[in-house]
Amino acid sequence: MAKNKRLNAARATVERNKPYGLTEAVALVKGNAKAKFDETIELSLNLGIDPRHADQMVRGLISLPNGTGKTLRVGVFARGPKAEEAKAAGAEVVGAEDLAEKVQNGEIEFDRCIATPDMMALVGRLGKILGPRGLMPNPRLGTVTMDVKGAVAAAKSGQVEYRAEKAGIVHAGVGKASFDEAKLVENIQALVDAVQKARPSGAKGTYLKKAALSSSQGPGVRLDVTTLGA
Repeated sequence: MAKNKRLNAARATVERNKPYGLTEAVALVKGNAKAKFDETIELSLNLGIDPRHADQMVRGLISLPNGTGKTLRVGVFARGPKAEEAKAAGAEVVGAEDLAEKVQNGEIEFDRCIATPDMMALVGRLGKILGPRGLMPNPRLGTVTMDVKGAVAAAKSGQVEYRAEKAGIVHAGVGKASFDEAKLVENIQALVDAVQKARPSGAKGTYLKKAALSSSQGPGVRLDVTTLGA
């Protein structure tokens, strides 16, 4: 009941169909984030694409200027010196066949998966498990690499993966409610800029159609896309 009362009170502060400027929206969402934990601030972008077509897929990684406020658990498929490099860099889970067996048994104890190129034959067998969770290593995203140290460090530093879903919508966390408003604005602008630069050749017409901002337990606030600095 308390949660419902809080949500209803928060909704009363938002004009549902009004597009808010970015700074005003950030202040509003922060003010409505009153849960007992530090809520994640989430950005949703509705793109004019059809991801079912290969030439309209939007996906990438970006290191937000002010981080995400969340520490990712990193899993690395590697052997020998590269496995030791991964452990030294702070990866939570490192292995080869042993790690693959854990994944097959449903023990997925990581939020980002990295692999050295020689491990992809093994990791490829896990595609049906890792793929739907967005965890499959990808050379285009820098998660299939010999630079294990750099990839782990990037994941730990506030790197965010964005990926358009079937409806052409990108969802991504851009910080925490405890962040300063200016830092959230900077993170949002950086993510929007990255998504704009990832515009696929097959996208026609209006690319960034709609945008909204919300917190984990707060109402969504519609954004005026002209204020996103994109």
